[in-house]
Amino acid sequence: MSTAMSTATSTATSAALLDVHALRQSFPRADGGEHLVLDGVELSLVQGQIVGLLGRTGSGKSTLLRLIAGLAQPSGGTVTYLGERVTGPAPGIAMVFQSFALFPWLTVLENVQLGLEALGLPDAEIRKRALAAIDLIGLDGYESAYPRELSGGMRQRVGFARALVVHPNILLMDEPFSALDVLTAETLRTDFLELWGDGKLPIKGVILVTHNIEEAVLMCDRILLFSTNPGRIISEIGVDLKQPRNRLDPRFRDLVEKIYVAMTARTPTPIGISDRVPVATMNTVLPRVSANLLAGLVETLAAAPYNGRADLPVLADELHLEIDDLFPVSDASQLLRLAEIEGGDIKLTDTGKQFAEMGTDDRKRLFQRQLLSYVPLAAHIRHVLQERANHSAPKSRFFDELEDHMSAEDAELTLRAVIGWGRYAEVFAYDDDSGTFSLENPT
Repeated sequence: MSTAMSTATSTATSAALLDVHALRQSFPRADGGEHLVLDGVELSLVQGQIVGLLGRTGSGKSTLLRLIAGLAQPSGGTVTYLGERVTGPAPGIAMVFQSFALFPWLTVLENVQLGLEALGLPDAEIRKRALAAIDLIGLDGYESAYPRELSGGMRQRVGFARALVVHPNILLMDEPFSALDVLTAETLRTDFLELWGDGKLPIKGVILVTHNIEEAVLMCDRILLFSTNPGRIISEIGVDLKQPRNRLDPRFRDLVEKIYVAMTARTPTPIGISDRVPVATMNTVLPRVSANLLAGLVETLAAAPYNGRADLPVLADELHLEIDDLFPVSDASQLLRLAEIEGGDIKLTDTGKQFAEMGTDDRKRLFQRQLLSYVPLAAHIRHVLQERANHSAPKSRFFDELEDHMSAEDAELTLRAVIGWGRYAEVFAYDDDSGTFSLENPT
């Protein structure tokens, strides 16, 4: 199967439902600077397409949806819907959220009717359209039920009905299946695709935010891959597979594999460019991964059937992990030189193999060596504590340093990550009540 790799403007057309040009979004930081979330985003949506936005947490995908819907205004660039610039909530663009976002005191029918009531339609028309949407999405008979009486999948169906009842041209979906169990999500995805393929949905185009690579390949006609910090479109992939798609089709698996290769490359480069070993600096945002999770990955890779090496898509499938679960722990294992990723495969280094065979105390000593050698922030904290007469320092001492180079949220996550690793390796101690680092129980 051939995949089209190009810039995100390759399908732009004058007949587009939606055009996003040079979109930029930033937020002010406490130090007076700005935190850049999206930068230079270009995309278009034409009639009959489902476009997927795929990337790790923090790549700005949900922010992009809010800008498209007119729920927020960009710092730069434009969003154009049917030839008109979007400057506020746009009629004809509806959204389905990750959380069900239903009013618990309203029935299914009343929740679905809300959007139509805001349009000021006659009561008879509101009821007719709401009942039709409920029937379409498979909830006929549940009109008088309250959200508390429904399963998660049924509540999300109400969310779909509420979005569809206004007959939007564009449906924005922000991880609509991620809060559901695997079987329920699969059923809802299948039902949606059947309705879409049969032309029964009153929509002309869809933009789907997802963290699930297989979901993107299963549903989308085009997939836009996002980098993080800031969010940029680094690749566009055309999915030339007829619906319904088969996960076991070799062409399907090949496309999933190529996306894994692109998303695990150490720099935002197109598919086919070789990976690079990650090197942390003092300003690197660290993945929030526990030492126990790292040890679990190493042990899994060391055991049969992997024997030190695994294909990432296969590993994700067998362990039931999405990219926001698998990628952080694989990133951390690379950072600490316990494993390396190349061409969509993850394999243990010699150090990783040693770690897998060691007992608890030896593992801690090896982990300490790797942590101080390859995570400069950990070595910096240890050095500051050793230099101070009381061998202690407040968390704010390091938080303020980090916040000069990253958002407050990333600074907090990074410190939490290094605290966990430092405790496991007994490099330093941390008292959460007082927010204080110390050498109270160092090795």
